[in-house]
Amino acid sequence: MKLVAGIDLGGTAINYTLLDEESKFRIEGLCEHPALSRQGPDVCLRQIEDGLKIALDKYGVAMDEIAAIGLDTPGPASASGVLSAKGSTNFVHADWAGFDIRANLEQRLCKPVLYLNDGNAGALWGHFSIFGNNPDASSVSAIIGTGLGGGIIVNGGVVKGRRGFGGELGHVLIPYQSIPGIEGIVPLCNCGRTGDLESLCSLTAITRTLLPYFLNKYPNHELSSLDNQQAAKQVRGLAVKGDAMCRDIFRVQAHALGLFFDEMVNTFDPDVLIIGGGALEAGLEFQEWFIAETKAGMPTQREEQVSIPIQVMPNGDTAGSRGAAVEALRWIQKR
Repeated sequence: MKLVAGIDLGGTAINYTLLDEESKFRIEGLCEHPALSRQGPDVCLRQIEDGLKIALDKYGVAMDEIAAIGLDTPGPASASGVLSAKGSTNFVHADWAGFDIRANLEQRLCKPVLYLNDGNAGALWGHFSIFGNNPDASSVSAIIGTGLGGGIIVNGGVVKGRRGFGGELGHVLIPYQSIPGIEGIVPLCNCGRTGDLESLCSLTAITRTLLPYFLNKYPNHELSSLDNQQAAKQVRGLAVKGDAMCRDIFRVQAHALGLFFDEMVNTFDPDVLIIGGGALEAGLEFQEWFIAETKAGMPTQREEQVSIPIQVMPNGDTAGSRGAAVEALRWIQKR
């Protein structure tokens, strides 16, 4: 039986998975190898190849059994896997500028390589986990991490767009002024916009905007003695425990997401809305609270629209590699 491999290239680690023709994963959890992307393409691609060989050996699979490979990376990049000429946080080495990572990995491994950005790969996995190979279903996924990634699946396929920027959900502007309790706030995004989804719904937003804003309201809070970056990493844990200020911060994020989802509902009328990322890697009580707040942040909708479910993405830490593998399997099936 032929298999496909999924490779998720992150900033510090590469995660691998294997998927067979019956849509069953041979690797259930994390299977990681160090990523050396900051050392440039030659070193990084060798790391990807070495890590794949280690993964295959570990699970008793020969390279000849691999029919195709799905690869996902952070962007910005074209739909075919050509990285931005301006580089990015994960691809700072000068040789990455304009580098065709998909074609070069394909040449190195002598296997067909399919490419998605990491947000679209995660979204495809979230969609596949709910609908399988249903060709008619649609979904919108928002993945909350350091930034805000995600993707849109229509008729079972990823919306990539003309240049690969389809599904850049974090940079969609929202009417954030309607969120209660943040009067006077000015949420700036790294992209230069004010008031897009990422500027309020991401770890960066907590560090740069939300934490400083709410510490002014809670001057004696235990996080006030830490620098913003250290404090921001503790906000979710405290919110899970019920801390009032940290719940306020996540309530703002949920309401921002609610405004965005309302826009997506009126654009795509999807079958499901999916939330993923580190923000929701917590217990069921917090997940249910966050989803309830997301719904509370959505403007009044038609009765038919209210029934669209909001779900948490499963297997969040392996979502990228799984989505990349699904993309490769679909390519095989189409052939």
